[in-house]
Amino acid sequence: MNRVSVLVAFVTLALVAAQVRLGGAQGPASGAATAGEKHRILLKRLETTIIRIEKELDGVLAVAIRDLSNGDTILVHADEVMPQASSIKIPIVAELYRQDWQAAGGAGRYARLGDLYTVRKADVVPDSQIMEGLTPDVTQVTNRDLATFVVAVSDNAATNVLIDRLGMDNVNQLLTSLGLKETRLRRKMMDLQAARQGRENTSTPREMMLLLEAIYREKPFDKARTEDFFRLLSTRKQSSIPRLLPDSVRIANKPGALEAVRTDSGIVFVPNRPFIICAMTTYLRDERAGEEAISKVALAAYEYFNRLGRSSPYGRMVPPE
Repeated sequence: MNRVSVLVAFVTLALVAAQVRLGGAQGPASGAATAGEKHRILLKRLETTIIRIEKELDGVLAVAIRDLSNGDTILVHADEVMPQASSIKIPIVAELYRQDWQAAGGAGRYARLGDLYTVRKADVVPDSQIMEGLTPDVTQVTNRDLATFVVAVSDNAATNVLIDRLGMDNVNQLLTSLGLKETRLRRKMMDLQAARQGRENTSTPREMMLLLEAIYREKPFDKARTEDFFRLLSTRKQSSIPRLLPDSVRIANKPGALEAVRTDSGIVFVPNRPFIICAMTTYLRDERAGEEAISKVALAAYEYFNRLGRSSPYGRMVPPE
């Protein structure tokens, strides 16, 4: 064999080896190797849909979405600091669970989920659907009961009692410990004077996403409390994220509403593909349109993650047993 033949043979073998390494058409794992690219195509289409919804809204829409199975993320104006309305109650309840965990370890004096509180007439503020119906100076509830009122019906009196019992500074310290700089509790619920002074409860879609992911990963407290936290947030409620989704889907979320503001943040537990969605609107001309925009984003995200959760790496959607 002459030198030219040897060189040709060597180049041919090198090309075959390269094709195998890259998962070429003849490679046994070619479908699995290209699944990531298929997912990226679909993810880009989801992002395009969200941008279209954002452009059609007369106001500002900001969104952060993260795939909890692999970290894929969509960010649309995700670092804009936005009013949180009642979505700020997520970190308040998280701090209750953190303190309960600390108390169980015997580390100082902290609030416990089971601590009792006697309801007072002075607690009642507007939008206190449960607390205003309880008998003052007689009815006793636990801190977890208060958290349930906060999540299920967004009871503002229960929220303010928890803020007093936990400490506003402790809530913010929890947020700081998780690396969140723009997520801050600055006032109690219905404190209009504080709002007029510019003391607003704020976050960004990215930071609220990071907060929910940290809790999901059991960073602020242990597994049992994490499960109970999301069980509490999974109380089905009329809000933007679940509005267009099937009733069978578990959703742990907390919406918020203020003048010209609508927010909703949570986790949608799609089988095999749970994801975080944090959507915030402000400067709304039509608040109902803001709610509908968030619902459309949630539906588009659900359809994407549900498709992935039910499909093989090749994209075939196999019917369930």
